[in-house]
Amino acid sequence: MGLGSKGWSLSLRSFFCSKQLQLLHPDSNGSIHNNHNHSHMCWRSSMAKPTSWSMVCGLMLFGLGLISLLTGHMASHVEWYSQRFIIHRTLHSEQDGSERAPIDIWESQYSRYYYGCKERGRNFSPAVPERMSNGYLLIATSGGLNQQRTGITDAVVVARILNATLVVPELDHHSFWKDDSDFKDIFDINWFITYLAKDITIVKRVPDKVMRSMDKPPYTMRVPRKSEPEYYHDQVLPILLRRRVLQLTKFDFRLATDLDDELQRLRCRVNYHALRYTKPIRQFGQKLVMRMRKMANRFIAVHLRFEPDMLAFSGCYFGGGEKERQELGEIRKRWTTLPDLSPDGERKRGKCPLTPHEVGLMLRALGFANDTYLYVASGEVYGGNETMQPLKDLFPNFYTKEMLAGEELKPFLPFSSRLAAIDYIVCDESNVFVTNNNGNMAKILAGRRRYMGHKRTIRPNAKKLSTLFMERHQMDWETFAEKVKAAQRGFMGEPDEMRPGRGEFHEYPSGCICEKPYIDQALSEDAFRPPKLAAKNLIVKEDSTLDEENAESMQLPEQSGRRARRW
Repeated sequence: MGLGSKGWSLSLRSFFCSKQLQLLHPDSNGSIHNNHNHSHMCWRSSMAKPTSWSMVCGLMLFGLGLISLLTGHMASHVEWYSQRFIIHRTLHSEQDGSERAPIDIWESQYSRYYYGCKERGRNFSPAVPERMSNGYLLIATSGGLNQQRTGITDAVVVARILNATLVVPELDHHSFWKDDSDFKDIFDINWFITYLAKDITIVKRVPDKVMRSMDKPPYTMRVPRKSEPEYYHDQVLPILLRRRVLQLTKFDFRLATDLDDELQRLRCRVNYHALRYTKPIRQFGQKLVMRMRKMANRFIAVHLRFEPDMLAFSGCYFGGGEKERQELGEIRKRWTTLPDLSPDGERKRGKCPLTPHEVGLMLRALGFANDTYLYVASGEVYGGNETMQPLKDLFPNFYTKEMLAGEELKPFLPFSSRLAAIDYIVCDESNVFVTNNNGNMAKILAGRRRYMGHKRTIRPNAKKLSTLFMERHQMDWETFAEKVKAAQRGFMGEPDEMRPGRGEFHEYPSGCICEKPYIDQALSEDAFRPPKLAAKNLIVKEDSTLDEENAESMQLPEQSGRRARRW
């Protein structure tokens, strides 16, 4: 073995030496350089102590492995950066309108690059115990169901800012909708308290001994709209510390849109997870969803918002002649502070909701066929069946909760907020959601659908569409459809519409939308696991489908944004 090894070693050296000598050809001047030196080096090398062949092979394999590792690492980085560049370039191009690739009308092809994130940062302190808090905060919400929902969400954040114990908010019983439902009748109150236990302390009522110890009734105040956290800290906290129990009235949109990242994510934990409807409402809403799914694998939900009060408030004209002007004018007198508006001016500014017929034309122009199934969420439509018929002609597969449920709906009929909650569930579960105005339900659902995976949400670009509808008889259908598609770019619920600082946070929850750090297009979405994220980094679609005991274990791992301010 020793001789064989030496023989192979000497042969190998002889081979390399012969190759070196062969390379020493005469140059262009006919001279040979360092031939003697090379021959001498080869001779000394051949006389040196031989090296084992196994060591040579080992060194060669190590070198090859190192090269493979480095090149593979570089290739993965090149692929990662190239994919990110392609994604962002495509989104930017579509936003600018420079690329005219057709839009998938049923879902966004870029939604898989983003996910909803709501986790507490590592420096987010735990909830203050009731006995150590600065006092009890009473909240009286205002408006309809979704307006009250924003108030409840912000109430939790304000309680956190004040280090206060939050008493379960009171719902508005005196609004236009005249619904006497309490919090526990619409929302799962125990889930609400338990889910937010790490953020704030919530109680169902102020303890009797605290009320008996008070010399005066709870202090009542109304804060300005969209107040900054500093206002609550400087103006509200001293009163809370002095009086121990404080009530904030007409609490809707009383907190600023732009907040610290940690407070924004607290908003998302409240709105998209803690505010869960009661079991009867959830079950009934899911029953209607299943009935739609049995008829069609996918369907559109349209929130028409074409009720008389909405039309009167808008100050717009919808072609109903003098009768319409008188009827809506009488309703408009309910709001004594409304300014006189020009109907034509409001329509040019894009402030008028589309008629049901115009909604149908927009959807058909976008590419939805007439056999598409529609779920229409609406109250009393102005003009009744005569107004709705053109939409039904365009989409014969037309359904409402009344048509799907029949007699089963009777227990909910006296309660407008519970009916609105049922519509909310069906609209949220739809494949495509179409808003027809910028009202509270439209904003809340648009934000939720973005958070839950950028499910397709279409908001009419009323400013451009109004001109097209007035001119549609002057062009053929193909031209009209192309112009509608062009007008709707940027209004289809794509991820690139999520720009920080745009609109209300409840509609554009940018602080709770995170971008996945790595995308491997060769893997399926089910197999995909981004690097540096735990295997349980799952997008939880619905907390309502989880057991309460297991919900916390399904939450995403903690990821902190920029450093949070401490209030």
